Amino acid sequence: MTTETTTAIEHPAAVPAKQPHTDWVAEVKSIFWLILAVLSFHSLIAKPFYIPSESMMPGLLVGDQLVVSKFTYGWSYVSPSFHVLPFMKGRLFGKLPERGDVVIASPPSRLDEDYIKRVIGLPGDRLEVRGGTVILNGVPVKRAPVVLRPITVDADEPCTDPKYAEYRSVAADGRVTCALPVVRETLPNGRSYDTIDLGYDPSVDDYPATTIPAGHVFLMGDNRDNSADSRVAESLGGLGGPLPWENLGGRAEFISFSLDGTQHWYNPLTWFGALRGGRAGTSLHPSKTG
Repeated sequence: MTTETTTAIEHPAAVPAKQPHTDWVAEVKSIFWLILAVLSFHSLIAKPFYIPSESMMPGLLVGDQLVVSKFTYGWSYVSPSFHVLPFMKGRLFGKLPERGDVVIASPPSRLDEDYIKRVIGLPGDRLEVRGGTVILNGVPVKRAPVVLRPITVDADEPCTDPKYAEYRSVAADGRVTCALPVVRETLPNGRSYDTIDLGYDPSVDDYPATTIPAGHVFLMGDNRDNSADSRVAESLGGLGGPLPWENLGGRAEFISFSLDGTQHWYNPLTWFGALRGGRAGTSLHPSKTG
């Protein structure tokens, strides 16, 4: 009688594969290069910008999200996302803006802040504001008649500023309307845009005749009686006169989307309901006549 001994041969596939070790150095390098690429794009090509104030109404509302090009005027020490470059005069591959451009700018004494304003005066211009009318090189800027225009009233634009009191009304059903006085302004190069004129305010509606120095621009907000711009001293939160052009951070191109203030960052379901219709894709380049 023969006794057979069967030996089980383990199939190689049954042997547990050795788990590869995570290469943490490679992972960190990948994240570093990704962050560097994002910051480079943000600093040199384009960046998003959120409208935090009413200074550019009626064209721009609180809650608008913009795309700002960083290369249009060349690069300066304020171009990087965190303004980390040491101060340097002028701009690399610099180009002056056009009158009417909407730009972001940093006040010389507060480089961590970004303002958004419109370019009104260029180097060599003789600029004056008299009774709310801009006078460029001795010629008043064209202004159309005042018209009342309703603005969006929502959580981000409640129209509760005391300056708007006479233009605000509440219907029986509680619906709020706010029709503000709008004036169409046309610059000497034919570019036009809407401004808000709430009446005479000597603190901003009069500005002494000033020749804009070389390498400087004069910026104003479209909401003329509610804007801290080149007409307002830096000590009062403004830009303090003509601004060095190296303090321009870029040009506003278009509205990417707009939120009305009812969204909650922790609840994505509220983001879609807060979208303002009809604003996405709106160009911020002023129209040109003539």
